Amino acid sequence: MAAEEGAVIACHTKQEFDTHMANGKDTGKLVIIDFTASWCGPCRVIAPVFAEYAKKFPGAIFLKVDVDELKDVAKAYNVEAMRTFLFIKDGAKVDTVVGGRKDDIHTKIVALMGSASA
Repeated sequence: MAAEEGAVIACHTKQEFDTHMANGKDTGKLVIIDFTASWCGPCRVIAPVFAEYAKKFPGAIFLKVDVDELKDVAKAYNVEAMRTFLFIKDGAKVDTVVGGRKDDIHTKIVALMGSASA
């Protein structure tokens, strides 16, 4: 998975999602999930910021999940609003940001990981 460090990984199947979640749990890495939708304008606005955070914090796994494509995953995490970001550590949800203000997301990443490695 080293090739995907520093990048946002789009999950298009439940199997892909489960594989990346298992990797996060096995490696002890923080997993940050951006629940998005193709029709969500604000989601497209935050996407480049999320990609920048993936570069800035290569020690975390950044996943993008389209709620319309992976409805079961969104339902399993009780995602009810667009621009929901979940923070998962050791397989358990440790925090959530709804609304996706970039400063809030950055603050949570730093609090859960420490400062950026870049």
